[in-house]
Amino acid sequence: MSNFITTPIYYVNDVPHIGHAYTTIACDILTRYSKLKGNENFFLTGTDEHGQKVEKAALFNKKDPQNFVDEMSQNFRDLIPYLGCEIDEFIRTTEKRHKLAAQSLWNKLKDNDQIYLSNYEGWYSIRDEAFYLESELIKTDTGFIAPSGAPVDWVKEESYFFKLSKWEDKLIEYYETNPESILPHSRYNEVLSFIKGGLKDLSISRTTFKWGIKVPEADNHVMYVWIDALCNYITALNYPNTESDSFKKFWPGIHVVGKDILRFHAVYWPAFLMAADIEPPKKIFAHGWWTNEGQKISKSVGNIINPYDIIDKYGLDQIRFFLFREIPFGNDGDFSKDSIATRVNADLSNNYGNLIQRISSFILKNSDSKVSKPKNFKDTDLNLFKSFDETLYNYLKHMESFKIDRALKNIFDYLSEVNSYVDTQAPWSLKNTDYERMVEVLYAVTLMTIKCSILLYPVIPSSIIKVLNIYNLSINDLNLTNFKNFLPDTIILNKTKPIFPRIEL
Repeated sequence: MSNFITTPIYYVNDVPHIGHAYTTIACDILTRYSKLKGNENFFLTGTDEHGQKVEKAALFNKKDPQNFVDEMSQNFRDLIPYLGCEIDEFIRTTEKRHKLAAQSLWNKLKDNDQIYLSNYEGWYSIRDEAFYLESELIKTDTGFIAPSGAPVDWVKEESYFFKLSKWEDKLIEYYETNPESILPHSRYNEVLSFIKGGLKDLSISRTTFKWGIKVPEADNHVMYVWIDALCNYITALNYPNTESDSFKKFWPGIHVVGKDILRFHAVYWPAFLMAADIEPPKKIFAHGWWTNEGQKISKSVGNIINPYDIIDKYGLDQIRFFLFREIPFGNDGDFSKDSIATRVNADLSNNYGNLIQRISSFILKNSDSKVSKPKNFKDTDLNLFKSFDETLYNYLKHMESFKIDRALKNIFDYLSEVNSYVDTQAPWSLKNTDYERMVEVLYAVTLMTIKCSILLYPVIPSSIIKVLNIYNLSINDLNLTNFKNFLPDTIILNKTKPIFPRIEL
């Protein structure tokens, strides 16, 4: 099986923040999970570099637009390894291959009689790169603003239009037939309700600025940023060559996006694709936004969360873990120092880390740095193994539906059970009374710790590599297809040191 997982391409008019980091890490977790299942994967991210907003930002910074986007795009590329993410490709919309792909998509839509020339008159937000109906706007003392709070202007210009209204029934039929194609389900309902409210034809070109991909055979028009930007997903798969190995293998893809751009991905994009005789995306997942200590994050307030700063302060895997353990994936969340410390200390330091440390240290001192598989397991051991099978079942079920927080909760509930097993069996008391039973207990705990570690790998990969090294194992040795039968004759341990130090406030 093959999986194509994408972040939205990030807009380069500003530097990366926690929102960008969150989406990229989410895609990394889903890709690593898919790899653990033995799938072939393609993880794509990149930057969206055209549009009036970028043109204005370049002008403000007294730079040529291309030089400006070259510099800003590099900021996003540099952040990826710092987040512990392993991508397969980084795409930029100013690349020649993307311009050719976007123009090919345009020509295909035109050949299929999906585009016509007319005049656009209505409300437009430069910041959102979006057109709005007056009924969608918020009235203020000074006029109207977009639902996002962005200012809007009344614009009137010649424009090419896409026949979006023609695809209303086809989109409804597609989504009602594929209810899992948009997650969480609240977002699915939101999209379906929007489509059933009626779709109007969509303006897809602009003449009031020049920084964009030229419309074929109409040099005074540039493509509306969303038809340009959304095309990146198929550019990376060698579009317009839909017979290429990468396109046939990986399309349709899974898009992970912020809830603010769901409409573009779940309404406009599938309509463009179906109109161009291409299958719609396999799945679209829209996540929520983060606040900072209960406050909305904004530049004006000065509470932007810098990914580099928080990772330097708390640790990479600690932040990755917090972001996806603390709140249900899809909901809004609050980023607070107290919450990070509480969550990391309780789960990683006290529950998981302490279990590894106390058992491995005991084995190194009292069992010649190794444990051997018992000839027979006791009922208490078998119950522990059976409970893990239930944990694994729930983990797989939750990860398949993108409920990362639920999957993590399952693991840590089970680790609490393993800790209780250790306390009840008390191997330290067995050392002089029943050495054989002591080794049985240590083997069972070590085996379950290794298996839980494999499940945690997608979220905290660098830490899990260190954990597996304690047991002379590599992530390449184990995956979700072979670890169920993992029952080695002997597990030899290396010297260990605490992997998850407590966070002191």
